[in-house]
Amino acid sequence: MLGSDQDFYRIQKLPPYVFAVVNERKAQLRAQQLDVVDLGMGNPDGATPELVVRKLQEAARDARNHRYSMSRGIPRLRQQIVARYKANYGVELDPEKEAIVTMGAKDALAHLLFAVIGPGDVVVSPNPAYPIHQYGVIMAEGSACMLPMPTPEEFLNRLEDLYRTAAVKPKAILISFPHNPTTHCVDLDYMKEIVRLAAHHGTMVVHDFAYADLCFDGYKAPSILQVDGAKEVAVEIFSMSKSYNMAGWRVGFCLGNPKMIAALARIKSYLDYGVFQPIQIAAILALRECEEDTKKICAIYQNRRDVLVAGLNRAGWEITPPRGTMFAWARIPERFQALGSLEFSKLLLEKALVAVSPGIGFGPHGEGYVRFALVENEHRTRQAIRCIKQFLKERA
Repeated sequence: MLGSDQDFYRIQKLPPYVFAVVNERKAQLRAQQLDVVDLGMGNPDGATPELVVRKLQEAARDARNHRYSMSRGIPRLRQQIVARYKANYGVELDPEKEAIVTMGAKDALAHLLFAVIGPGDVVVSPNPAYPIHQYGVIMAEGSACMLPMPTPEEFLNRLEDLYRTAAVKPKAILISFPHNPTTHCVDLDYMKEIVRLAAHHGTMVVHDFAYADLCFDGYKAPSILQVDGAKEVAVEIFSMSKSYNMAGWRVGFCLGNPKMIAALARIKSYLDYGVFQPIQIAAILALRECEEDTKKICAIYQNRRDVLVAGLNRAGWEITPPRGTMFAWARIPERFQALGSLEFSKLLLEKALVAVSPGIGFGPHGEGYVRFALVENEHRTRQAIRCIKQFLKERA
């Protein structure tokens, strides 16, 4: 008879999923017919552009597309993402050697780490962070070195100190800007410093660029591949999930350093046959024809951000408007700090019927914060604000 999951080598390295506690209680409340406004998971609620949906339908009717595809992605899709990078960032990429299609950003990151990290290799990343950034390293047998990131500049300072003092230098730097969950944004000079450090010390860089197109107030997020020499040390992971409302379609890319791309292609050749070909064909059309849609999607998130931040500030919960991502990162009001982020999130769910993500779920340095996802329409967001305002008033 099998024992508990603690008997499985890799599973026992993974802690309980903190977000599951909130999700389970949310489901119980909804089962009681209570109206919970869910601002927890970053799951886009918008529709994929209709043009892309029609192309999927057309391609799916062609039996030739029902066969196995290519784990690296069909050539025309790789050519199209390369064309987008040329148009948007002025970056030249070889679609054969410097681009690969993945099943979303998570697939790209997890399998890339399996491909390039060995036992004990140190991967340094900011904390708090999206959980796969830490646990992808751990599952790949690497050593996850988490540096606090109250600001991007502080992370960079700590990274420089690490290179000066550590007995074992990092094998890779894993970053993501605009950043989930903190919403921190950086400029191209910041990326130049990351590349300079990596090149000097012979370190790989992985940049998770999932929120590339969700930028507000005139800010445009830089691609790390815009930096001269970046392709010598770095790859960038781009996803269509947020930019094109294609989260469930699972289409992403890894771009840049040809040696790292080749390693990912090699390991993926053993693991999968690629994304369903009609989805890849539809994704080509999205990249080619739907750039205006990405701007409309971004404008919707900016409007939701404005409504949420202004409403919470009026309610006495001060939040700085984020310049990027689909989130707002909020320090728990002082009088609730002693509860911790998980207990506060549970209390907010019980008393205000609003679900948020506890900061501790993003790592130890996320404690004291919660994350709001901008995934409800303006009407529902205002409803959440009213409920939170009443909750704070009753506990003043």
